[in-house]
Amino acid sequence: MASRLYNPFISFKFDNQTCFLTGEMLRSPEEQVQVFPVWMMRAFDLEEKPFKMLDENIVTYKSLKLPCSIQVAQSFEQVEDEVEKAMKVGYDEVKGLNERVLFQWIGKILYGVVFNEIQAGIRQAVLSGEEMNFSQALVHKFRNLHFMLQSLVVPMEFEHVNPFNIQVFPVDSAPETFLYRDEINTLIFSLRMKDFAVIATLQDNGTNAIYHEDILNHVKEHILHPIQFEEICARYFYSAYLFNRLPEYTYMETPEKVYIEPMPLNDWTLKPIFDNWQVKTYGQVLENFWKPWGYTLFEIIKNPEKPMSFLFDNEGNLPKIVDLAKA
Repeated sequence: MASRLYNPFISFKFDNQTCFLTGEMLRSPEEQVQVFPVWMMRAFDLEEKPFKMLDENIVTYKSLKLPCSIQVAQSFEQVEDEVEKAMKVGYDEVKGLNERVLFQWIGKILYGVVFNEIQAGIRQAVLSGEEMNFSQALVHKFRNLHFMLQSLVVPMEFEHVNPFNIQVFPVDSAPETFLYRDEINTLIFSLRMKDFAVIATLQDNGTNAIYHEDILNHVKEHILHPIQFEEICARYFYSAYLFNRLPEYTYMETPEKVYIEPMPLNDWTLKPIFDNWQVKTYGQVLENFWKPWGYTLFEIIKNPEKPMSFLFDNEGNLPKIVDLAKA
């Protein structure tokens, strides 16, 4: 039986004449979708704002597009409408969204960035006359993400545990807030806007959420100050970097649907799933996330045994922050 899942990584097909999700030939150059939702770009005036690519080139949010068939675009539109309605209302509605819908929405953005990065890499390789050097580990991750994103158009069941995990937090941000981050090497995504924030790990089988379980329980039912959410975000981005497994999945295709099952993360080496947490490196990550408040690495790790934190006071409780600007 021919596979129902399209794999562009076999022949490295990333042109603009082929639907990025299904591989079908497009009839017109107009068959494309924006990577970032149009409603979001307009709401936060992002269309002409700079977006930095891995090769240091600066493009605009609006210039990031995906070649996409009309049928696939219509399927994405249904997801977009559902997420847009929830995000325009705020935290409670976003929290109530189906996790798979949120994954498809986030996955399209993150994979869209990956697709544009690969196209830029191919163009650069052609110009230089050199072969494109692409990490096989990244191909493995991106291929799996692409397969899972096809749940939008192929009946699919994630068995036992979702490959992705999405956390939604209530945050007391300024109303005009829009802050997007991603790290495509580790497939982690964060978004803070209005009165909510989202952290998504797209290929760890929920392991980072288990790693940060104490923190997640600690802040549960609390509305966070932006600096508190950014601290959680820094912890997540750093732990995603420390995550030292390359998750494997089995794909079983039947006439009815595709079943995806994660393989166990433990291996014969018995090596811990996360590398050791280094306070100085974490401090550098946190310094970057706390830029709006101006805290320096020296201040953050002045006491290496107890780095600066806005998630715990001296008694171990979540402090209420009233005298810091809402960046």
